[in-house]
Amino acid sequence: MATIYGFPGRKVRVIGVTGTNGKTTTSFMIHRVLHESGIKAGLMTTVAYGIGDDITSTKVHITTAQSSVLQRRLRDFARAGVEWVVVETSSHSLAQYRVWGVPYEIAVFTNLTNDHLDYHGTFDRYREAKRRLFKIANKRGMRLGIVNADDPSAEAFAKTTKNTVQYGIDAGELRASNITLDSDKSTYTANIADETYNISVAIPGKFNVYNSLAALAVGRQLGLSKAEIEKGIAALTAVEGRMNVIDEGQKFKVIVDFASTPDAFTNLFESVRPITKGKLIAVFGSAGRRDEAKRAEQGKIAAKYADIVVATEEDDRDEDGQAILAQIAEGAKASGKTEDKDLYLIGSREEAIGFAMAQAKSADDVVVLLGKGHEKTIERADGEYPWNEAEVARAALQALEDEQPSSKKG
Repeated sequence: MATIYGFPGRKVRVIGVTGTNGKTTTSFMIHRVLHESGIKAGLMTTVAYGIGDDITSTKVHITTAQSSVLQRRLRDFARAGVEWVVVETSSHSLAQYRVWGVPYEIAVFTNLTNDHLDYHGTFDRYREAKRRLFKIANKRGMRLGIVNADDPSAEAFAKTTKNTVQYGIDAGELRASNITLDSDKSTYTANIADETYNISVAIPGKFNVYNSLAALAVGRQLGLSKAEIEKGIAALTAVEGRMNVIDEGQKFKVIVDFASTPDAFTNLFESVRPITKGKLIAVFGSAGRRDEAKRAEQGKIAAKYADIVVATEEDDRDEDGQAILAQIAEGAKASGKTEDKDLYLIGSREEAIGFAMAQAKSADDVVVLLGKGHEKTIERADGEYPWNEAEVARAALQALEDEQPSSKKG
């Protein structure tokens, strides 16, 4: 396809972001830093694509577009005068050579945990698929490899290229310190060589400290000023389906997030639990025809941190939804949860969300809806149905409000 479209990737400069978790938010952060600095920048991610502020949501369940779509968008970006393009790059796209002909100049690695083993077979094969991004970029005269030094796979990625910057909290030459995590933002100090940056991230969660460090490293490599980098990171206030707060005037907090892997669960719950003074209520499922091994682990992790676990559907496809729920429940019970007491198995996701909202009784309670995030469909045995997690959450909150006695409404 690159041949058909005249190798459009050679007419722009490409930054690739890969890893298990954080790819989308990191891509958005890098794009925002470039845009706020006056660089005409394109973006292609799981969630959306576009140029500058003109961003269009995607509708398909795929991280990196099929080759024909990818090359066409690169061509359109080049024709529009885009200088840099940030491409969220999945292991599937690398293994399937969907990104063949894309001359990445900068490669970013966020982290690596067990995922997509139903496709890759083993963790080693999964890691090697991800490393192809660095290998491709290296052959194209890569400017820089940016690697999360705190990840166990850091060395495998760093040794792929001689020109590497490693970032982290515990390791790396670009390091975050003086971290303050709040319910609506995070702040920290970043140091590298004799440079100091004061970073404010509007999207909460410790994992977004890591994501923003990667964006900082890119901005620094491109010669942006300290002020431009700080402003660009602070300017990104939301990414659809990533730590989105749903506010319909209810007294408790509702968060929608795409987290679906055990590692993403751990990161999210470790960020949300410390700032939840009341009950933490978790709603999630586990996709059908995907890695079965993670289901019990998801249940175990959620049950460890959440006061109430509500297991439900998440793209069951043609698998038995009740069997999936039973696997999740197995892990939740191992962490001490009891069915119909603090563990509930509800097949309908819409019903599950409504049920969870009804369990939140105080302003200190938090409901987290995990796994669907930005996605616009939900896959069941008889096909795909329209789905919008945020809108379903809003409808559930409104229904809950309508059920309240008028004396309690205000």
